[in-house]
Amino acid sequence: MQKPDLPDLDAMSFDELWAMHEELTKILSERLLGEKRELEKRLAQLIPADAPGGEDRRGRPQKRPSRRKYPQVLPKYINPLVPSETWSGRGKRPRWLTLALKQGHRLDDFEVKDSDADQSRKNQEEDPPREG
Repeated sequence: MQKPDLPDLDAMSFDELWAMHEELTKILSERLLGEKRELEKRLAQLIPADAPGGEDRRGRPQKRPSRRKYPQVLPKYINPLVPSETWSGRGKRPRWLTLALKQGHRLDDFEVKDSDADQSRKNQEEDPPREG
């Protein structure tokens, strides 16, 4: 049963149906764009543009703030073969230390002594340590 105000689709020609299809597609795309704009406005009200990960006025993502500065940590362990390679005891163990421990060395063998600490501080001022 059809409503009286709707055209009889079975009686329409292919060209008429195609024209109706194009008109409906145009109307639907306009409505979808309007809905999208409205949702973007509401989202912009919820998330301020200057928040980390927000967007600037042109809709481009903003850069995240830089990482927090941490105080420099002095090395606790040093590679005797390559004194510029040190490890503070934080994070993942460097490869040189992992290999040495597998070969039977103890962690105590690589502890920084006072004279080593002075040397490693000098090396750190010249070159940043390679922890890996």
